[in-house]
Amino acid sequence: MDLDVLNMFVIAGGTLAIPILAFVASFLLWPSALIRIYYWYWRRALGMQVRYANYDDYQFCYSYRGRPGYRPSILMLHGFSAHKDMWLAIVKFLPKNLHLVCVDMPGHEGTTRSALDDYSINGQAKRIHQFVECIKLNRRPFHLVGTSMGGNVAGVYAAQYPEDICSLTLICPAGLPSTTDSKFVKQLRELQESEGIDRIPLIPSTPEEMADMLKLCSYVRFKVPQQILQGLVDVRIPHNDFYRKLFLEIVDEKSRHSLHENMSKIKAPTQVIWGKQDQVLDVSGASVLASAIPDCHVYILENCGHSVVVERPRKTANLILEFLALLHSMDNNKKQA
Repeated sequence: MDLDVLNMFVIAGGTLAIPILAFVASFLLWPSALIRIYYWYWRRALGMQVRYANYDDYQFCYSYRGRPGYRPSILMLHGFSAHKDMWLAIVKFLPKNLHLVCVDMPGHEGTTRSALDDYSINGQAKRIHQFVECIKLNRRPFHLVGTSMGGNVAGVYAAQYPEDICSLTLICPAGLPSTTDSKFVKQLRELQESEGIDRIPLIPSTPEEMADMLKLCSYVRFKVPQQILQGLVDVRIPHNDFYRKLFLEIVDEKSRHSLHENMSKIKAPTQVIWGKQDQVLDVSGASVLASAIPDCHVYILENCGHSVVVERPRKTANLILEFLALLHSMDNNKKQA
């Protein structure tokens, strides 16, 4: 074989081997880096751009796609210990011409974390209002979406800043009393009785605890490799002290039932989506909201747990789009009448 041809094959083989070896090394040695690359790739593939906004000395981190248009912008609030990228699964199924904004909640990911900040649900709602004003999202009323803790904040926001929003989607929201204790609530009670409250099921510190959390949050049983579980834990461990502080804040008496205390003030058309097999927040909360909020549309998803956004992203995206289309149609009918 010609020496030049041989050299070409060696160079080509080396070029291919480098990314493969880098992937294998990341998977085995730095799984948390692989997870960060995964989110970076999907943000890029879906056209989501990361930006920062400042309110005095406070910094918000958010991702967005599209520009404000004739249809309402959509602001998405994630749940406890998550981040803006949790919405990517749903973003995949939303039209590219919709203006989407996904913000890191106070203290999470790229948004400022301060020991002096108020992490109660009311405090978080005020911070989100500051963010909305920073990026001038409320020039026109927008559609607000929140899940779990973010659903609690979204509901309180809708009650306290009604002029900002045109409609609301709450996905398995926290902040409601329940006549039926979920598996998670029962676990918390057992931990309190055994004085083991430091071991909060939603704050894993080992791969085994991460696997247990995934089982608690999902009806669908995802087969997650041990290395990925380790990576998920590695990403979270530096933040676990903050998560414990935040958790105790949002289950405190002044925040525990914030949505329930504010739901009668919600005037915007509201959509509630809940997984029927939710083991974290019992599905009975959906009927509580339906009885208190006028024009409330409830959708219970079969064979789905608390992680609706991850388990049923296409269905959730379609429900949101159908809800917005229905409201647009009703608005047109009113104008023609």
